[in-house]
Amino acid sequence: MSEQLLTVLKFCLLALVYLFLFRVVRAVWAEITPPRPVPAGGPGAGRGAPAAAGRPARSGRRGEPSLVVLAPPEQAGRRYVLGRELSVGRAAGCGVVVDDTFVSQLHARIYEQGGSYFVEDLGSTNGTFLNGAKVVGTMTLRAGDRLAVGNTVMELA
Repeated sequence: MSEQLLTVLKFCLLALVYLFLFRVVRAVWAEITPPRPVPAGGPGAGRGAPAAAGRPARSGRRGEPSLVVLAPPEQAGRRYVLGRELSVGRAAGCGVVVDDTFVSQLHARIYEQGGSYFVEDLGSTNGTFLNGAKVVGTMTLRAGDRLAVGNTVMELA
């Protein structure tokens, strides 16, 4: 090989190493920075989302689709009423705030479309599991399905 070709290949390799390092630093930075403040009215303000969506219900409302926490035991029974869209993660602006180191700041999204609910993983580090299967792309949620995020298990009721 010629000397010029080797020099070009060295620079390409160096560029790839710097690109890799940039991506690693960006991922770490996203995990350690505090979440942005939520605008007044909450995450669904101005988009037609109900005010109570994603907040723990004050009573055991029946008939409304909701997520009920099954594990860990200290959170068991907590109910989150589903609205049009609900985010799950460690960030304070999420509809379901999970205090777990295995959960990303913005871990998963649950949304309603055409009368059905769907869940999608938002690129979390440890994944989201629906009935024991890893969520890949968008998957349909049905009553009785179990959603696991980190060490937290919730059931769609």
